[in-house]
Amino acid sequence: MTGQLPADAVIDGRVFAGVSNSADGDVDARTRFHYRQDGDTVWADYHGGAVARGFLVGTRSGAELRFRYVHLDADGRTASGRCTSQIVVGSDGLLELHEDWAWKSQPGAARSVVAEVAG
Repeated sequence: MTGQLPADAVIDGRVFAGVSNSADGDVDARTRFHYRQDGDTVWADYHGGAVARGFLVGTRSGAELRFRYVHLDADGRTASGRCTSQIVVGSDGLLELHEDWAWKSQPGAARSVVAEVAG
């Protein structure tokens, strides 16, 4: 299903959407992540579904992203956590982020997948 990541595949300017998540997570198919990259530094803003506004910031080493995130949910509550993602190439040629995340602001941890939105 997945392939090897080309060494020059940057995530700058790419948009991702939730594909799978646990019941503990706020991200779903309506959530859009707008990623930026400058060298080894990565960041994104995200919103949609249960997330009113969110931000993440971290680093990239090869195909691995490590970051912290914080967001405001649709009910006005804040949440924060950490995530480690592996960048892989999906069967359709678009990038996917296979994520291991954990809340810091509340109980819960899981795995999720976000996939690049075509176009």
